[in-house]
Amino acid sequence: MTSVYTPPPQGMEWRRARPGETGLDPAALAEAAAFAAARETPWPRDLAEVLGKGYFEPPPWNEIIGPVAPRGAPNGLVLHHGLIVAEWGDTGRVDMTFSVAKSYLGLLAGLAFDRGLIADLDEAVAARVDDGGFSSPHNAAVTWRHLLQQTSEWEGTLWDKPDLIDRNRDLALEGRGKKGTPRPLEAPGAHWEYNDVRVNRLALSLLRLFRRPLPEIFAEAFMAPIGASRDWRWHGYRNSWIEIDGRRMQSVSGGGHWGGGVFIHARDQARIGLLMLRRGLWSSRRLISETWIDLSTTPCPLNPQYGFLWWLNTAQARYKHAPASGYCASGAGGNLTWIDPANDVVAVLRWTDPAAMDGFFARLAAAF
Repeated sequence: MTSVYTPPPQGMEWRRARPGETGLDPAALAEAAAFAAARETPWPRDLAEVLGKGYFEPPPWNEIIGPVAPRGAPNGLVLHHGLIVAEWGDTGRVDMTFSVAKSYLGLLAGLAFDRGLIADLDEAVAARVDDGGFSSPHNAAVTWRHLLQQTSEWEGTLWDKPDLIDRNRDLALEGRGKKGTPRPLEAPGAHWEYNDVRVNRLALSLLRLFRRPLPEIFAEAFMAPIGASRDWRWHGYRNSWIEIDGRRMQSVSGGGHWGGGVFIHARDQARIGLLMLRRGLWSSRRLISETWIDLSTTPCPLNPQYGFLWWLNTAQARYKHAPASGYCASGAGGNLTWIDPANDVVAVLRWTDPAAMDGFFARLAAAF
């Protein structure tokens, strides 16, 4: 079977493969699905409790300033050649996604790149964004590439959150490690560090370029053409409103540490994953350039496991039982959209314990 099936718009039936139709072992697929469903994230269902108790950072930095909603149970689905070959839980439930939103910002940056709003990734952001955020000598050297690769070292406070919140952050110790401790900043482009404030600075910079709310752009350019539902939403914070051309609009967040971010269900996420798998092509319509897909999945020299706001599996260092060519959008609490070009697979997992993800991939691999 070749990769020709494209699911119809939301509201019409997304075809399920008959057992064995795509060449995968149904029993192994069922075991992988059952494994993911049975290994729920250790987070409580009340996500306000997670944030309010300082999982990411201590008070007062953990103040919630955007919408938060309780989460559902584990759910997800696997696509092979675009067909649904496994599905578990309520894949139509809209939930927070945390840092999966960063990868969606990466798509919007690609759209700006394709449209010429970003002419050169190595151009200083200050050349096109004049709002004071890049006026200091240090920040003036920050480029779009730096922001997309998390190497910007941008310094400042945005929406009452200082970049210091995420300095000395160790994702392997998320929720347990000490972060938010001062360290000398290095030159932009010289240090890799996962930092939500700097991603939010990218979101605001993209808003300045498009001059329209990013959710509107995302809906028009991607979600409507791929036939997604209208159930998803993308929030910012109560204090992230600005005015452009006389219109008041909200700058969205690239995560949910302080509330906000993308609220979406697994089926819509699977469509976004399939768009990436098809290298920006949906049926016969190109939505994002192949050049941008390649840039997004090129390893950052300072962190080979990271591209342009997408996580990579270089040398199988992230998931040893998954192909090295695979990549993903990943959010805290067990949210994953996995794209596997080698096997023509997309897998979406919601609220599966992050420690169990590689076990899922080991069982999925057994289906081939």
